[in-house]
Amino acid sequence: MRVTGSEGAAGHVPDLRRVLDASGIVGTWDWYVTRRTVLFDAGAAALLAGDAGLAGRELSGPAATAGIHPDDLDWVMAGMQRAVETGGVILAEYRVRGPDGGVRWVLSRGRAYLDAEGRPLRAHGLLIDITESREEGQRYVANAAAPPSADRVVALCAELRALAETMPSSTLRLLVDLILLEIGGATQESGPLH
Repeated sequence: MRVTGSEGAAGHVPDLRRVLDASGIVGTWDWYVTRRTVLFDAGAAALLAGDAGLAGRELSGPAATAGIHPDDLDWVMAGMQRAVETGGVILAEYRVRGPDGGVRWVLSRGRAYLDAEGRPLRAHGLLIDITESREEGQRYVANAAAPPSADRVVALCAELRALAETMPSSTLRLLVDLILLEIGGATQESGPLH
């Protein structure tokens, strides 16, 4: 779409808030890792802290995570901690409980920054309400934990490994072994297979 200067001045271009609302973006967050505090805007405070009135205040501990679904809280916090320790993109898909008791799905997307010595410094990002997409069966993040079908993947890899033994290519055996190692590592990090 091409917008001329006069159209923009006349108000034909949607303002930022309307664009964010249409995109499902409901809040922003800033995590000051060295101070162990987080700062939310009103939308993020309502979803993550359970109280929009906490917007703009530095929060820590349970006050900052009161709205995260209890079944998701531990792995979300562990994943966030790993992300800030290494720097780079933060991406998590999880549930939050609203003040009315309803459950919403959010996608948290952000970036973590390290200081000159490689220590976690700060992270910031935004929250996108993806409830409608989840209800339609769509996912943005592959999985927070080992997939429920991990047992089936392991069984298929074991079959493939047995077949690879009959072939002259050692590369195929190595690749299957790497897949099995990866599945085992993911399982150790996230708990037992479902």
